[in-house]
Amino acid sequence: MRAPAKSILEAVGATPLVRLNKIGADLGAELYAKCEFLSPSGSSKDRMACALVDAAAASGALSPGGTIVEATTGNTGAALALVAAVRGYKCVCVVPDKIGPEKIAALRAYGARVVVAPSAVEPDDPRSMRSVARRLASGTPNAWLVNQFDSTEGPAAYAASLGPELWEQTGGAIDAVVVGIGSGATAMGLSRYLKAQRPDVAVVGVEPRGSIFAELAASGRVTHPSAYQLEGIGADFVPRILELSRVDAVVQVEDGEAFRTTRDLVRLEGLGVGGSSGAVVAGALAWARARGGSPRVVAILPDRASGYLSKIFDDAWMRENGFLEDDEGLGTVRELLRVKGNESVITAKAHDRVRDVVARIKAHGISQLPVMQGDELLGVVSEVDLLRYLVSGESSLEGAVEPLVESHYATATPDTRIEVLQATLADAGVAIVVDAGRVVGIVTKIDLIDYLTKRSG
Repeated sequence: MRAPAKSILEAVGATPLVRLNKIGADLGAELYAKCEFLSPSGSSKDRMACALVDAAAASGALSPGGTIVEATTGNTGAALALVAAVRGYKCVCVVPDKIGPEKIAALRAYGARVVVAPSAVEPDDPRSMRSVARRLASGTPNAWLVNQFDSTEGPAAYAASLGPELWEQTGGAIDAVVVGIGSGATAMGLSRYLKAQRPDVAVVGVEPRGSIFAELAASGRVTHPSAYQLEGIGADFVPRILELSRVDAVVQVEDGEAFRTTRDLVRLEGLGVGGSSGAVVAGALAWARARGGSPRVVAILPDRASGYLSKIFDDAWMRENGFLEDDEGLGTVRELLRVKGNESVITAKAHDRVRDVVARIKAHGISQLPVMQGDELLGVVSEVDLLRYLVSGESSLEGAVEPLVESHYATATPDTRIEVLQATLADAGVAIVVDAGRVVGIVTKIDLIDYLTKRSG
């Protein structure tokens, strides 16, 4: 008989690896799910939380009876609250206003104090989650700020536990591991361990459309984020521990695609997972489809369904946000472009002269246009950028337009729902429509207004 665990924390890890039999059955790939949502707190973050708290206690940064403080979308918070409950610490979690009530209730059930911060602010805004967490930690006696985005203990924890488990469970027969990217700790730890065993194992990151990592990986530029509903993955800043050179690809998924996949995982495979898990599987399917062949792919499922009952698993919420496929909603960007007309997209090259770009904008009666570096989207130049440049006193009409290019734009695909586009335009002002890496359209607020006006008759 196996000896009983001394505490629930000894049950962290050793999660099952399960074959997906229905989802992705049309692909040649073998798709497996690593069920991290079955960890004690319902999150893959249990491994990291234990390691971070142990290291802080050993170093003296966290004293007996002290207070653990962290900014979290729920999963890391639940793991830290679990550890705090077992080890006798206090816990304060700063969460974004977009998370569901179930996650807040779960944190409070562990005894954590929950502070809600706005999500639609810049990372350095004093109201942002991380700013509020820093302020609370500095003003609370005997407090320790976890700061998962900077701590090297996080990647080390996954390299020491999750990586070896996967290698053993697959017998080393693994072609790719697909993982959501938030802090980057899981991806970095898995990359460190798996590539040391076999350098050709692909580490694929997944994020919501609107996050910044895919563009950063492709071009090295940090673009302006736009709104998305997914919780737990994606970011509007670059975590210190994230090295995208260790990731082979970053796949973006739409909110609706992630949420519908989440529901399919529960109803078709019996896996009670949350939105981040649905996003990871949707990303794994997209990567396997693009790669072709018969790869053996493992998707890391980091969160459980109980945190999303009032959102993803509520038909009314899904319908209200245009995420149910059987609900027409307001349509998609593809329909908007059709209504707008199939005119070719006017672009500029990075080396084009400012004089020529001004003439192009005037000739076509547009307010902004995409700027390309070869076949890659570099950014957007607008009337405002050109005006600011021309009145600066340092302008040269003969100079290249590249220095004027702004990253304050968002991307969409032809399948993006109009409800999602509306939120995107409210934040970014303009959306570049990309299909299979090619710019196929540009959508502004007036385009959306015109589409909705014509649609309503």
